[in-house]
Amino acid sequence: MPKIVDVEERRRRLVEAVWELTMRGGIEKVTLRKVADEAGVSMGHVQHYYSSMQALIRDALDRAVQAVNANVENAIGAVGEPTPKAVLRACLHALVGPDEESTRLMRFCLAVAGRAVSDPTMTNVLAPGGEELLSFTAGLITAARQERGSEPRGEELMDADICWSLATSLGVDVALGYRTPDAARRMLDHHIDGLVNND
Repeated sequence: MPKIVDVEERRRRLVEAVWELTMRGGIEKVTLRKVADEAGVSMGHVQHYYSSMQALIRDALDRAVQAVNANVENAIGAVGEPTPKAVLRACLHALVGPDEESTRLMRFCLAVAGRAVSDPTMTNVLAPGGEELLSFTAGLITAARQERGSEPRGEELMDADICWSLATSLGVDVALGYRTPDAARRMLDHHIDGLVNND
């Protein structure tokens, strides 16, 4: 029988090599040859799945963003009492997680963001999120305020954008060691409390 090739697993292995090399030496020093050596495969193997270094980095970035989104979804699923405020808090806290994987993903995204000056496809790597995410967050803010008996103020989408901008910025601080995860979470909680409780 012909050998069944797990294409997804092979791509994931190459992406992992990109992440590791970026953490050690920066994105500028990552080459197809180094990726092949890190993954323990031939250059031909890498080029079979990715036609260029840019294509490989793009996939590594897309997968990093997917992993961050999965962290947010998992955080929501882990909320014991899913009140709107608790879910909002869990979403934002997911970007400042203390675990090594969260830090690695944020550092990689930050490294790629530095290429945005010369590569327009990288400009949105650390953007706060698309319309769907902002609408979801705005809904949480509205529901959390209504639980307190407050009326919507019509600025929830702007508030949602600010929340994700703050969380992303704090995630970068944690990834670079400027702030501890606990300090970042305290700042987020302070902002969330003011957002929900301020009439």
